[in-house]
Amino acid sequence: MDKMSAGFSTRCIHAGELNDQYGSLHTPLYDTSTFGFNSTEQMLDVIEGRKFGFLYTRYGSNPSIKNVETKLASIELAEESLVFSSGMAAISSTLLAHGARGVICFGEVYGGSWELMFRQLKELGRSVVFLDSEDWQGLNQQLSQGLGLVYFETPSNPLLNIIDIAKVCKIAHEFDAIVAIDSTFATPVNQQTIKLGADIVIHSATKYLGGHSDLTGGVVAGSHMMLAPLRIWRKNLGQCMSPEAAHLLARSLSTLEIRVKQQNTSALRIAEILQNHPAIEKVNYPGLVNFSGYSVARRQMSGFGGMLSIAIRGGAAAAIQMVDALRLFAIAPSLGGSESLVSQPSLTSHRDLSVELRAERGIEENLVRLSIGLENPEDIENDLLQALLQLI
Repeated sequence: MDKMSAGFSTRCIHAGELNDQYGSLHTPLYDTSTFGFNSTEQMLDVIEGRKFGFLYTRYGSNPSIKNVETKLASIELAEESLVFSSGMAAISSTLLAHGARGVICFGEVYGGSWELMFRQLKELGRSVVFLDSEDWQGLNQQLSQGLGLVYFETPSNPLLNIIDIAKVCKIAHEFDAIVAIDSTFATPVNQQTIKLGADIVIHSATKYLGGHSDLTGGVVAGSHMMLAPLRIWRKNLGQCMSPEAAHLLARSLSTLEIRVKQQNTSALRIAEILQNHPAIEKVNYPGLVNFSGYSVARRQMSGFGGMLSIAIRGGAAAAIQMVDALRLFAIAPSLGGSESLVSQPSLTSHRDLSVELRAERGIEENLVRLSIGLENPEDIENDLLQALLQLI
């Protein structure tokens, strides 16, 4: 299939499917750890790439894994993709493979990513510099000193900050640096990150790509050259996605576009309603005209996503009261599923950051993150309004 000409959902459904001898419409689950051969010559032909075949699942050499990797490369318009056991596995392999010259963390990132860079990478002797997303002078300065990898999220977790992808890539590439972007919140439906200039795009497949809160995984997409060293890290750290998770992920991708577009619509509706609510200090959502990143988001995104965060008047106690009053939303530290979820970043995703550091990064104790699901929009709206009514 020509990945450049077929439509997005068509590629999600058909790219990578292997012909099944029994006529299965989709690649079956191969829950196989190792694959046998009739001769040593046949095995070596597969290992050395002379013939198509599969060898050992920990290496990613499995039909179920190959199927979903081909799909993901197609929908990201990338040469190749690799799937991992989790989003953090995908991030850690990227940072280990391409961070030897030093890493610039540009803007806000997920708490686990921050901890990995601030603690573990430094323990390994890797140089890591953290910059505010508006510090363009600092970015130029650090790149001029030879740091080789710029890593950021857009939209960011949990404040939905937007970073101009094309601008970062232009600056970084002038210094021969690599740009890796976590695009989990955006999804490839809303943001074609490779097309915008990134060298590497990362997703937690646990979230929107999986979409049903029933699998854990990560994805990295990019060129063959960019992904070659990641393949080795993945193999030797044992980070490959299981065939079972890959099979579930391939199923989920067939409905990715329709799911995300509905979540875009519902989240924008909710954000517009909540921005004028007396119990709310601020709504963070890139689809709001008065949001600081709106103009850039409108330029580089085709939809604004299903995530938003709100600052509740009355501090931490009011935030907890509001969260506990929700009936439809599940209190859970994840996102992107068919069901609506709510969490407080200070108690979950960013809990390991100190109170001072959270405050410095704008993650206050009254911040509530909402993952808008696929329920009827009016039901989502009514649940939020009844919970907020108790604070007035």
